[in-house]
Amino acid sequence: MAALIEAIDIKRKTCFELDDNPYVCLDVEISTPTARGGQTLVRVKMRNLKTQAVFDKTFKAGDKFKEPDLTQVPASYLYSDSAGSHFMDQESFETLTLREEMLGNALDCLLDGQVAQILLFNGNVIGLQMPQQVELTVTYTEPGVRGDTASGNVTKPATLETGIEIRVPLYIKQGEKVRVNTETREFMGRA
Repeated sequence: MAALIEAIDIKRKTCFELDDNPYVCLDVEISTPTARGGQTLVRVKMRNLKTQAVFDKTFKAGDKFKEPDLTQVPASYLYSDSAGSHFMDQESFETLTLREEMLGNALDCLLDGQVAQILLFNGNVIGLQMPQQVELTVTYTEPGVRGDTASGNVTKPATLETGIEIRVPLYIKQGEKVRVNTETREFMGRA
């Protein structure tokens, strides 16, 4: 039998099941009443792992949730076509296909052969868990001009090998590898 999680025990990044759907907690706020007999309420900002929808819901402290049957499988990105994006399971070597809505904007940071975590719920593919950061090569950026640094933190646009454009410091040149945060799409440093 799956373990039960009480609403009061939910923390950030806790996964739980509600109405036969898996959710992950993005933020939690506990409000304890000052009056006697008042109930402690837990307000949870949560994401549906199947649809990626984000919403707030309030629960009583004693509400119980099942622990979802979630597994992560390492898989390398192969290619994308009209059927979806195809990944090869690194353990069983079978091909797993994710539809476009399961990926969101993850293709902006994926290169051929790059390993990511495929998320399975009850044995069915429901999404992709990207690494925190990826290394990508700058394919185009304007050269930094001497004297452009009057204000402290000056950036310029740079196009990366996957086609996304991010802001990088002036000293970054075309052909350099940079680390990019996959959540915020921000420059993190040279690779």
